[in-house]
Amino acid sequence: MKYNFKIIFAVITMLLFRGIAFAQIPVEVFTGHKKATVDIMFFKFIKNKERHNSKFLFFNRNRASIDYAMIQTTNLPQFGFTEAFSYNHEKLKGFAPVIVASILNKGVYSKAGFQYAKIKKDYTIFSWLVAETLKEPNVDFFFLGRYTPKLTDKLNLFSQIELVNVFPTATQNNFAFTQRIRLGLKIKEFKFGTGLDLSQLGKNNFTKTENLGGFLSYEF
Repeated sequence: MKYNFKIIFAVITMLLFRGIAFAQIPVEVFTGHKKATVDIMFFKFIKNKERHNSKFLFFNRNRASIDYAMIQTTNLPQFGFTEAFSYNHEKLKGFAPVIVASILNKGVYSKAGFQYAKIKKDYTIFSWLVAETLKEPNVDFFFLGRYTPKLTDKLNLFSQIELVNVFPTATQNNFAFTQRIRLGLKIKEFKFGTGLDLSQLGKNNFTKTENLGGFLSYEF
């Protein structure tokens, strides 16, 4: 029995929007030659009583993908929900302790480590190095670089690279590396262009996948 991926993709999108659809958040839909993904990712400082930015930064990531080759038992939809809180003191120069909670298809994981954030008008650098709170933890290195210089009064370049790397400490576990590249234009709340998702999974011999396509992002 084959699934109608368009229907499933629409259902997943509604689930991801549930409860947060009216927040100021960017939502990306990426359609590649092998998979389609919906991605909600933002980070904002929590406001204090005076409605100013506090030292606490909240990171939110909801992501789901549908493989066009999906059937009833293989290539099933993949989900990922990540929430992170960090304490950003000005004396730390952008570095901060961070705690992370990840909900994936394979389970729920708590993590802790250090983060670096530098968020400016036309560029963003956001990264962390965290480890699972387990006996033989995986160590995660995440990096997001975004550059959006102004081209005209109403048009900006949009460029972004994202790295998601998993390094196991248990010898039986695999390494996992992901690279996501976006290049396009930004007009007000819209971003659009071309993208490439790459991944490598394994240890000595890696299984490699790629997904080339286009993206459309809108900040609701």
